[in-house]
Amino acid sequence: MLTITRELHDAIVAHARADHPDEACGVVAGPVGTGRPERFIPMLNAARSPTFYEFDSGDLLKLYREMDDRDEEPVVIYHSHTATEAYPSRTDVSYASEPNAHYVLVSTADCGTDEGPFQFRSFRIVDGVITEEDVEVVSG
Repeated sequence: MLTITRELHDAIVAHARADHPDEACGVVAGPVGTGRPERFIPMLNAARSPTFYEFDSGDLLKLYREMDDRDEEPVVIYHSHTATEAYPSRTDVSYASEPNAHYVLVSTADCGTDEGPFQFRSFRIVDGVITEEDVEVVSG
């Protein structure tokens, strides 16, 4: 199960809406070994695409060095789907390289940049196997 604060949940959704119609992407880091998402890190979608996301390699290298310096790891890796449901695509699965991370997908297909219905789902992706997990949103 992913347990995430309302503040982090809302920040991820806001980022997804703000970047619509392009896919948004980012990381929520937390202390190594805790599984606790704490630090919201929105990233730039280097692909600038409504159907694909890609972390900029330089930004990603900088992020991993920073997390290493702070004794953090990626607890949540998130991105949005702008025209389809919040479910990992084959491409998403092929890029899932953090077996301990929660892969969060937000679908803005029904709301775009506006307030309105969206999907927020979390998955574990290990060795190409997708397992959906419950999400518990808690007060900060």
